[in-house]
Parts: sequence; structure tokens; C-alpha cells
Amino acid sequence: MSFKRYFAIADNSITDAYGVDGATRATGSNTGEADVLEVFANYGDVVTGSMELSRILIQFDIDQINQDISDERIPSTGITWYLKMFNTEHALTNPKNFTISTHKVSASWEEGYGVDLDNHGDDVKNFGSSWTKRDPLTDWTTAGGDYMTASVDQLFTTGLEDLEINVTSIVDEHISDPATNYGFILKFPEAIESGTVSYYTKRFFARSSEFYYKRPVL
Repeated sequence: MSFKRYFAIADNSITDAYGVDGATRATGSNTGEADVLEVFANYGDVVTGSMELSRILIQFDIDQINQDISDERIPSTGITWYLKMFNTEHALTNPKNFTISTHKVSASWEEGYGVDLDNHGDDVKNFGSSWTKRDPLTDWTTAGGDYMTASVDQLFTTGLEDLEINVTSIVDEHISDPATNYGFILKFPEAIESGTVSYYTKRFFARSSEFYYKRPVL
């Protein structure tokens, strides 16, 4: 059995969390160059009865995969594709016993240059995506990202596990029709996002991490 890794070419965390003023949601913020990605659901921390969310966008180079198939570096059929992301230890509260859902993104988006994961103070300017926008001139159809309903899920028991899920069906769709390759979105299931319990925060190393072998891969 042989393995080949393809590293992510774009990633970003998008959020509707409240900004530093505690009153305005930072839905226009961007963290495309941060070295960490995060998913969270934070209930009632800033405003009573209010949920704050973060989701992850990530994309891989399907054109390179197709070129490798054409050059016979990898088989054209029979490949099992896994999305692998590596846990980042941190000093914040780490959730336990939760599920992360991975969906196929259905619209293009830009990575961006923001780095502020703490106060979400880096806004989308002339480049990048956010909770409300997939690029500076174009809104998502639905705030929080446009994606297909079907998902591949992973249960995290301790909350410290890496993510490793079989995304073969989605990658095969991208290989067959590269124009639809807008990557993946990782989020908590609807039951958590619309609930009243906090899951703050699950973090993974981003593609800009200094730790090369901790960067997200297919």
C-alpha cells in the first residue's frame, strides 16, 4: 500500500463571534493567514442567550491531482481519499464528546490575509472571505458559507484527536468536474450550532503553520 499527500492550497476560519466591543459581531473578519484553524460554538459568553460560531474552509489542488493521474503518478481509480487535520493544543477550553461535520462547499471563496483569531479584528478588505462574504464583492447566499447538505462526520471523544475522515466521494466529484472544487467546510452539526451548550474551541494546524508535517493534507 502506498500513500501520497496533497497539502491544502487555501484555508480560513470564518466566524460570527462578537468583536472587542462586545456588541457587534465580527462577521466581516478574516483569518486566512493565521497558523491555526478553529471550530467553536460558544453560547452566552458575551451576550446572554446568544450563540457565537466559527467554521473552517479548506481547499486542495484538484488540478494537480488530475495532472498526476494524467502522468500516471497515481491511479485513475480505486483511490481512497482522507482529509487529515492535526490537533493544536492550546490554553483555552477544549470541548469533549462532540462531532464535526465536513461538507462540500458549493461556491468559490478567497483565503485572505487576516491573522487575528483572538479579537477578530482583521477585516476583509481587497481580498478574502468572511462569515458574510466569499470575496470582498460577493456575499455568501447564506451567511456562514454555502455548502451541500450531505456530510461526513467524525466523533471526538477527548477533543484532542486529529481529524481523519474518508472524503472519497467528494474528492471523486472534484476530480470528475474540477470547476466544482470549492473545497470543504468543517462545522459543528446543526443540533450543536442551534443549541445552548458551549463547545469552545477545537483547533487544528493551518496550512501556514511552521510545523510542515502538521499542515492539513489529503
